[in-house]
Amino acid sequence: MSTALAEKSFLGSKFGGLPKPFWGLWSGTLVNRLGTMVMPFTGVYLTQARGLSVAVVGLVMAVFGVGSLISQLVAGVLTDRIGRRATLSGGMLATAATMMWLGYSTSLPSILAAMFTLGLVIDAYRPASNALVADLVSPAERPRAYGLLFWAINLGYAVGMTTGGWLAGLGFVWLFWVNAATSVAFAVLVWRAVPETAPPPAERGAGGFGTVLRDKVMIGFTLVILGDGIMYSQTMTMLPVAMTKVVGLSPGEFGLAMALNGVLIVIVQPLVSNWLGRLDAPITLAAGLVVMGVGFALTAIVTDIVMLGVSIAVWTAGEIITAGFIGSIVAALAPAHLRGRYSGLYGLAWSASAVLAPLLGSALLGVSQVALWLSIGGVGVVAAAGMIALGPAVRRRSAAAAG
Repeated sequence: MSTALAEKSFLGSKFGGLPKPFWGLWSGTLVNRLGTMVMPFTGVYLTQARGLSVAVVGLVMAVFGVGSLISQLVAGVLTDRIGRRATLSGGMLATAATMMWLGYSTSLPSILAAMFTLGLVIDAYRPASNALVADLVSPAERPRAYGLLFWAINLGYAVGMTTGGWLAGLGFVWLFWVNAATSVAFAVLVWRAVPETAPPPAERGAGGFGTVLRDKVMIGFTLVILGDGIMYSQTMTMLPVAMTKVVGLSPGEFGLAMALNGVLIVIVQPLVSNWLGRLDAPITLAAGLVVMGVGFALTAIVTDIVMLGVSIAVWTAGEIITAGFIGSIVAALAPAHLRGRYSGLYGLAWSASAVLAPLLGSALLGVSQVALWLSIGGVGVVAAAGMIALGPAVRRRSAAAAG
């Protein structure tokens, strides 16, 4: 076989076989993440450009978190009631408008209102995106599809962070303009390239969040994802604090080590997505959670950048293993007309973890670094045990949905 044919066969096995509308969603996700620049630099922007104190910035971010918690439930309902495409595109257009509002806000009341609104709209696309994949892609291909979306998010984020740091040096307002522009591009791409896949209007009012909350399997799975989120959220909350304040690494050393996370995901994820997709979902997801837990537990003995790199490589491996299965399990558990609400509850777990993680992490770090990281590792093991316990029910529901 020629090199060209071998390359074509390889690319086809990794990226082929998925419907064209999925690639419209994938492309929009990548474009949006390429422009995701405001949130990573919000703290710097508010302190340097708007002169707010660290305490006030904490209040602003808490207001954003409240909006984010509400967002997933509201967006889940809208995804089922008005449709996937309208919710996603509308959320992105609202995000673009709110970005400009925040970028030009100078008073604290305006900043607070803009940040609350941004919390409401910036991730409103998630339930719609998850439901679209479930609607468009066959159950057998869903782990690969969700894995590829995860890959696009990380690829775009890596580039966006690098570009955002450069643009911030030219002026923070550029971050808001670029982020808004890519949000509009995402909305337009989905509106033009992705059909509406929601059930007929007559079926959209059936059931509600009461139905979701009575689903014991979904509630159990949501708790598993809450554990996953509490682990991963440490990378943005307590990990930088512990590594710089306790271990003594410089910010540059920490940033260099963290870059390994994005590099490994971008390189490894497409190579293993097909193979992972053929494995048993509950067991593989549980294994990934254990690997993540081990990686974070190893942080307890980190004393230099090399050891930090090892721990990051381990929990990144776990992250790669879990990436394709979470969305596919939610899709299998949810009836078609309630996929938005089910995805909204899953999204709520991530939003809640972003609130709980710094509270839990800071209290444990106050005891010791060993207490923090062994406890976070333990969260991974408990979440994995919960996933194994849910395994039989998940398999039965998956088989019923596929059949």
